Amino acid sequence: MIRINEQISIPEDELVFTASHSSGPGGQNVNKVSSRVTLWFDVVNTPNLSLEQKELILHRLENRISKDGVLRVISQQTRSQMENRELAKGRFIELLRDAVKQAPIRKKTRVSKGAKLRRLEEKKQHGLLKSERSKRVPTED
Repeated sequence: MIRINEQISIPEDELVFTASHSSGPGGQNVNKVSSRVTLWFDVVNTPNLSLEQKELILHRLENRISKDGVLRVISQQTRSQMENRELAKGRFIELLRDAVKQAPIRKKTRVSKGAKLRRLEEKKQHGLLKSERSKRVPTED
């Protein structure tokens, strides 16, 4: 089981891993070894997520999810397929954790009266400085 947070756990058999040739590190080895790992997770058909959680994930990760509702995570950072597999799994956990996290409710705030007055005073000072520069007295030679 992969633990996402306190409420969500996903069995590893729901994750599908595929390997392919990587464009990353490896030198001449890159042409022979399939070290790039792609993790696939079917968000729409998983029984381990509630409808609200699925909607949040589909909305927040829409750039990574196909039309069929399958999430894709790619890792090709290292030369080892097993390390890339673990990195992809870690990135998957991080993505889901961030996607289902509730955003804090924004409290409306106002700019304080003192801050407004300071801003206006600063603007007046800046304007005076600029007007002083343009009032140069012509000197006679």
